[in-house]
Amino acid sequence: MSIRQRVEKAHKEMQHHLFNELLPFWADHGVDPEYGGFLTYLDKDGNPTGEGLKTAVCQTRMIYTYASAHRAGLGQGAFLDIAAQGVDFLLNHFLDHEHGGWYWTCQRDGTPEDRAKIMYGQSFAIYSLSEYAMASGDRTALEMAEETWRVLKSCAADLQYGGFGEFFEEDWSPKKPGVYGGDRKSLDVHMHLMEAFTNLYEATGHHLHKQDTQRVIDLLFERMIHPEHGTGMAQFAFDWTPLRAIIFKNVWGSDRDVEDEEGRPLDNTSFGHNVEFAWLLKHSLDILGVDVTAYKDRIRKLYDHCQKYGIDWERGGVYCEGPNEGEARERNKEFWQQAEILVGMLDAYLLFGDEKYWDAYENVHRFVMDHVINHEVGEWYPLFDENNNRLWDYMGHAWKINYHTVRAAIQSEKRLTAILAKLAK
Repeated sequence: MSIRQRVEKAHKEMQHHLFNELLPFWADHGVDPEYGGFLTYLDKDGNPTGEGLKTAVCQTRMIYTYASAHRAGLGQGAFLDIAAQGVDFLLNHFLDHEHGGWYWTCQRDGTPEDRAKIMYGQSFAIYSLSEYAMASGDRTALEMAEETWRVLKSCAADLQYGGFGEFFEEDWSPKKPGVYGGDRKSLDVHMHLMEAFTNLYEATGHHLHKQDTQRVIDLLFERMIHPEHGTGMAQFAFDWTPLRAIIFKNVWGSDRDVEDEEGRPLDNTSFGHNVEFAWLLKHSLDILGVDVTAYKDRIRKLYDHCQKYGIDWERGGVYCEGPNEGEARERNKEFWQQAEILVGMLDAYLLFGDEKYWDAYENVHRFVMDHVINHEVGEWYPLFDENNNRLWDYMGHAWKINYHTVRAAIQSEKRLTAILAKLAK
């Protein structure tokens, strides 16, 4: 089969999944009909489980997803309406009018539950509100995205070592150290700040938002990317000393062991985060108007490490984590890593033209289509072991909604279309 035939096959499958499975699922699931906002705990059939806790990260990510789908010309206005009611719920219940920023969790009716200020939620507030503003023209949403940026600059920025703290109490005082996160910084959060600041700059065109996006990009490479291997390092002390990555008590999802006090080995990197960072970086550079040439070698290292060590070339899919040099150590296969590898490897193929990146995409595409998607329902299963046995079967959770899956399908379909256009020349 020629490369063009292979791309055409993948394109057809991705379009079918996006238009006939994934988007229809999220057109009918997620919205809380009683209180507004989104119900994110969904069983294997997509039905609400009865758990009504609402997290800032899921509410904002779902706003982003629906708004981005509308910006992509999908939904005939319905997705924008869904995003709008999500914005209303966010502004009415998660916004801290006294201290600034956004609470971490609320009960189903909007009563604040955990009033902590966790950077994950703050970054996605900027990301989602700026996306919604670009989709709708809503000035209030854009003003709140800008105000959140100002709050982070004044309350969370580390003026001594650079970057941002990540775990704060309601009044922006740091949380306790260790598993409460008050003494740590991470690549993950700073990558999402890059993502958020990029979106904010796209929405405003303001030179300060562009400047801060570039600053985060520079910091990521100066402090959080391994100087020898070019791969991501996960967690750090405030002075950027690399630390063993631990699981924070009130953040990570159901597929992680929060009692692991020792943490990951220091020689460890995430295939999913590396590739997600690579394609988000390329997007940021495009929005900033920065030539990618100076970054190409560093981007290639991120892709090559995953292509060499992260892909399961025998059974399909991408593993979770491994050393900077050598075979994967944590060999489970999470839904979100599959999603990010789909977009990233297509980006790599477009950027470098090397067929090994197409092979990596095709491998993960096949795994997703054959194992990860719950085709009868429309969404993706969350977690598999290395032998492709399904470990969890829910469609939604506190950390699993439509952000990774819908974004990956939209962005992959777009890139597959671009590849076909290049091959036609």
